[in-house]
Order: sequence, then structure tokens, then C-alpha cells
Amino acid sequence: MKLLHFYKYQGTGNDFIMINQMETKVLDGSETALIRRLCDRRFGIGADGLILLQPRDGYDFEMDYFNADGRRGSMCGNGARCTVAFARSLGLEQSSYYFFAPDGPHRARLSTEKESWIEIEMSDVQEIERGQDYFL
Repeated sequence: MKLLHFYKYQGTGNDFIMINQMETKVLDGSETALIRRLCDRRFGIGADGLILLQPRDGYDFEMDYFNADGRRGSMCGNGARCTVAFARSLGLEQSSYYFFAPDGPHRARLSTEKESWIEIEMSDVQEIERGQDYFL
């Protein structure tokens, strides 16, 4: 059995399992059942998702995000803020960041009002679907 070193972060009530892959790759993202098991609140670590922090050419880092069901997610704002805080805790201390997420590039910066707050630039909504009793 292999040891898995992880960290647990939360942002505005969403919690995430964080794995540092900046130097050594531990997971490649194909481990859907394992990620689902790790995120399970009864039999695993318990989390809303799992995030792999890893290097990516042209960016400060890559945030590879997985939902609790083990499938790759598109983007999570709270997860992104946690990922920036995680990168900072590992020594990547900057006032702004340029990172890659499953939905493409993003920018983040430390808040000018409160230093420990992290602001994320999210992509604009391109399309809104209107259903009988919902908007997506």
C-alpha cells in the first residue's frame, strides 16, 4: 500500500483534498474510483472535491480539479482560491498568479483590502439556458 500525502483546505464552506504534484506526480486523473473513495465523507477523507497542484509550462501552476464523484470538473472558484493559498503555503509567494484550470487560464491576486483574501478572475458566462423552472 502506497502512502498518499494530502492537505485539506476549505473556502467559504467548500472543502478540498489538495495534493502537491509540483515535483512528483502521484495521480494522473484517471483514478476516478480512488478519487470518489477519497472524497467519500463516511469511508474516505471526505471532501467536495480533489485538486492536484502541478506544474504547467507558461503558467505559475495548473489546478486539476475533480468533483467528489471522481470526474474532472470544469472550474470551482472556491477551489481556485484554495489552490492559490496552497501554492503560497508551499513557497510560491507572489502578489498575483496566472494559472491553468480545466476550463482554461485564470488570474488570481491577493486582495488589496485583506492580505489573506484571494481574488479570482472568472470567465464570463457565454450562454444561459432557460428551462421551465431553472436557469443554467
